[in-house]
Amino acid sequence: MRIHILGICGTFMGGFAQIAKTMGHEVSGCDVNVYPPMSDQLQVAGIELTEGYDVQQLEIQPDLWIIGNAISRGNPLLEAILNSNQPYMSAPQWLGEYLLPRKKVLAVAGTHGKTTTTSMLTWILEYAGLCPGFLVGGVPGNFQQSARYSDSPFFVIEADEYDTAFFDKRSKFVHYRPYTAILNNLEYDHADIFPDIDAIKRQFHHLVRTLPSMGHLVVNAHSETLKDVLDMGCWTPVEFFSTDEIDSDWKICFSETSKVFHENREIGEVALNIPGEHNRLNALAAIVAASTVGVPPEKSIEALSYFCGVKKRLEFCGEVRGIKVVDDFAHHPTAISETLRAQRETQKQGRILVVFEPRSNTMKLGTMKEKLSLSFALADKVFCYQSPSVKWNVSSAMASMGEKVAVFQDLDALISSVVSEAKEGDTLLVMSNGGFGGVQKKLLRALEEVKE
Repeated sequence: MRIHILGICGTFMGGFAQIAKTMGHEVSGCDVNVYPPMSDQLQVAGIELTEGYDVQQLEIQPDLWIIGNAISRGNPLLEAILNSNQPYMSAPQWLGEYLLPRKKVLAVAGTHGKTTTTSMLTWILEYAGLCPGFLVGGVPGNFQQSARYSDSPFFVIEADEYDTAFFDKRSKFVHYRPYTAILNNLEYDHADIFPDIDAIKRQFHHLVRTLPSMGHLVVNAHSETLKDVLDMGCWTPVEFFSTDEIDSDWKICFSETSKVFHENREIGEVALNIPGEHNRLNALAAIVAASTVGVPPEKSIEALSYFCGVKKRLEFCGEVRGIKVVDDFAHHPTAISETLRAQRETQKQGRILVVFEPRSNTMKLGTMKEKLSLSFALADKVFCYQSPSVKWNVSSAMASMGEKVAVFQDLDALISSVVSEAKEGDTLLVMSNGGFGGVQKKLLRALEEVKE
């Protein structure tokens, strides 16, 4: 099959392209953001890239156009495809029709922690010798690629609740038909497409409705919203996981060690190379999910001691004159708060200077602005970049932080202020779910210039 993909350079779409190519299909694509690292991955895979959405691409005459969910009506190539009545499909639908029916699918859903938990679960299956295929919304350190096709009967996929495409407003995950699904947590997010939390609950219930009665649901017992989802109807056995604060089938103890218990029987102790209680809870979810396809929990615990984390999740970028630069994806108040807790866990001394960009659609709309100040409680100072796409007043929203926050509309001015403030022992923690103008490298370069 000849496939041409619109919006190919996103992590999900780029990973999908590599899977389709490995399956033997002829794959090409286009995007307005053709740049590394995804452009390099695609070119190594032998996938031809076109910059932009020029209608001359109709001359490619593929058997099928794959439309990414970043593509909207008004896009010139999309309009030409529609006007010429050519066949098109979304990537999640293609996966659901051409790949996943032949696999035992393990899907990871939730507002937070999807990428890390998916990476953990994939690594556990790999370590256990199951060689799973996978599609992750990030780059797991143990694989150095976001997707892989394999002949294994197992496929692990990050199950995103965001909408599928311009013509399919259901969440992506309804196409995946998992055998095992992790429901990690559920909070309000994606304010650009969901009017309220109840709308997201309905989408999660659509996922629950697709699981077979012989399958498995792995659910965070701390989440009342997930319990609401299950109350809508559930036909699949549920295994709850939690900390030792509440009763559940699986528990992880957060006292001096991270011991795992199943039905009150101690299984072992998780020793992760990445910090944070939220990551230890993610690890427990992955252990439980792996057990549903025959991986002993003891083997999973052993595997996780070799887990290398995920790029852009507290990723160390460099150090200059004793000042570290660390990059993280955190873009929701809960994620910001948990990331700061994790950083504090490993950083016993020195200040945490946060360099933050409200970039997600929810952030740009200002939906979470009232919660931002509290989420930065563990930061020593916050340097916030208000881009032209953020229309609400960031300074006013974060005024309660007083001198702990500084807001900039010029990125160079922000970098200059951060470098002037930073001193030996500090960590510059960059938080954005986008490229942020390459601020990580710019900070390191500016620190080097001061050193010289």
